[in-house]
Amino acid sequence: MYFAITRGILISRHVGDVQAVDGFSLSIEKGETVGLVGESGCGKSTVGRTILRLYRPTAGRIVFDGQDITRAEGSTLRGVRRRMQMIFQDPYASLNPRMTAAGIIAEPLEIHGIGNGSERRERVRDLLATVGLDPDYGDRYPHEFSGGQRQRIGVARALALHPDLIVADEPISALDVSIQAQIINLLERLQGEFGLTYLFIAHDLSVVRHISDRIAVMYLGGIAELAGSRELYERPLHPYSVALLSAVPIPDPAVEGRRRRIILTGDVPSPSNPPAGCRFHTRCWLRERLGNPERCVAERPVLREMASRHEVACHFAEEVDGTAEQVQVTGRASRGAAVLTAGAVGREASAGAGAVDRAGGMLPGADVDAAASVPPVAPSAPEGPPPRPRQRS
Repeated sequence: MYFAITRGILISRHVGDVQAVDGFSLSIEKGETVGLVGESGCGKSTVGRTILRLYRPTAGRIVFDGQDITRAEGSTLRGVRRRMQMIFQDPYASLNPRMTAAGIIAEPLEIHGIGNGSERRERVRDLLATVGLDPDYGDRYPHEFSGGQRQRIGVARALALHPDLIVADEPISALDVSIQAQIINLLERLQGEFGLTYLFIAHDLSVVRHISDRIAVMYLGGIAELAGSRELYERPLHPYSVALLSAVPIPDPAVEGRRRRIILTGDVPSPSNPPAGCRFHTRCWLRERLGNPERCVAERPVLREMASRHEVACHFAEEVDGTAEQVQVTGRASRGAAVLTAGAVGREASAGAGAVDRAGGMLPGADVDAAASVPPVAPSAPEGPPPRPRQRS
């Protein structure tokens, strides 16, 4: 999905394109929840809107339940849209302030000519009750609801036409943490009741892990890694995924105290002028360690399967497995991984034993047999002063 860049007032000239989504390929199975994560501006919302044909794609194909809807128009597209709905990010901006909650929920039924007036009113009351709101609240306007209640109205509107696929575009990012949990539980309950399929777009990886069956990590318009939820968190194989997961706290003080945040250097490249080759190579910590191989600049990597249902778009994904960064991010060091951190690289693990480098391999001159018996080495404590003791009330 490209957006044209034009210049001129009287005569508009096409001078370039914003490559919001480029080379994106994803399949979603019926009844599945796929999480889509990435930095702001990487194209997540554009993917969701393009799938629903709110945007006309520049190239490629969109196939929904065996039907190619890439160029569908008119009644054909309207019929497909009954089975595809969207929950928008801002629960206030996505609701018409001049319409009541009942009118907002009933609008899709009126557009598609479903039922008469009394049937629609009854359907609206059922939907309000389904999402946990009092059916008598239908006469209220959006400004009379809290943020969580407004989002529930958005969910009810998305359910009005009994859709098969719902694209949830960061549906909880504008809500308090306690309200976020309520909306997530509501979406999971509705999926079980109605057999819904979700594309869940978010930037909070801890939330995505909770609700998703599979997770796609997106960077600058394309997918960097695609894997099962548990597999991605336990064994990320793309340098960008490792950096993202380093920002997610682990609810174990013993493990969290040993982790270090991976700070990526540089800024995200502009989608109007993306770098050649791998789009992440300008910020990749692994490329610097490998001596800046030319392949990262000359050839754009494609998604390749590294394990069952685990795909990675990186030329050197094998080198990520076992690195100190991956071990620290996943917290596997607490379970006995014999990997040294950056501060311990080069030190002997024990007298007469071989040493292990940051990638988990042998350092030059190390004894392979002796290294096999090296006891687990815990990562060093994080830099900086020790934390102050907490005062309990």
